[in-house]
Amino acid sequence: MLIAGFPAGAFQTNCYVVAPAAGEECVIVDPGQDAVDGVDELLREHRLKPVAVLLTHGHLDHVWSVAPVCGARDVPAWIHPDDRHLLSDPAAGWSPTSSSMFGGITLSEPDDVRELSDGAVLPLAGLEIVVDHTPGHTRGSVSFRLPDDEVMLSGDLLFAGSIGRSDLPGGDYPTILRSLADKCLPLPDDTVVLPGHGPQTTIGRERATNPYLKEAAPHAGPTRGI
Repeated sequence: MLIAGFPAGAFQTNCYVVAPAAGEECVIVDPGQDAVDGVDELLREHRLKPVAVLLTHGHLDHVWSVAPVCGARDVPAWIHPDDRHLLSDPAAGWSPTSSSMFGGITLSEPDDVRELSDGAVLPLAGLEIVVDHTPGHTRGSVSFRLPDDEVMLSGDLLFAGSIGRSDLPGGDYPTILRSLADKCLPLPDDTVVLPGHGPQTTIGRERATNPYLKEAAPHAGPTRGI
């Protein structure tokens, strides 16, 4: 499997391309601010043909470039319905104070938007991508898991040493703890976590060191059998 990425824009939001191998079809995950050139460079470098854009949630720093990326390649965007409104109203995802920073920004939906649901398996680019609804950062936040739980694209649910903020519209701290308990803690320790910001990590490392996963642990149900 090929996974490549880069931090895009002022927010340094990680944008990824995922494919079975070089020279094949791929999906693009979270094309944020000024991500178009970086995406084009990765596609050229690895000779990839995109078939879809996947969005972990609707915050501006993750969806900024989705319309131009989808439009240039004539591919659909996938997002959870609870965050779809943020594609055309990005200020709704920010506090009144911070949303003033984005007053001059106008975004629009791509021509083809499709909706994600919890537990769905997306057969895209020769991969089977599992969707986990993981609210708490936003109502429509999702994470994506790749074959046999080898990789989790966590968006702004889980970072190396931290988690996504829950103080913006649609965020809720008890809810994000429940998402961590239900969707992260049952995964194998060697699952690689590719977050929306910062360096990659593993579930085992976060289970051992991340204070928020420790806080989430009492909320977890029975762990998955090994």
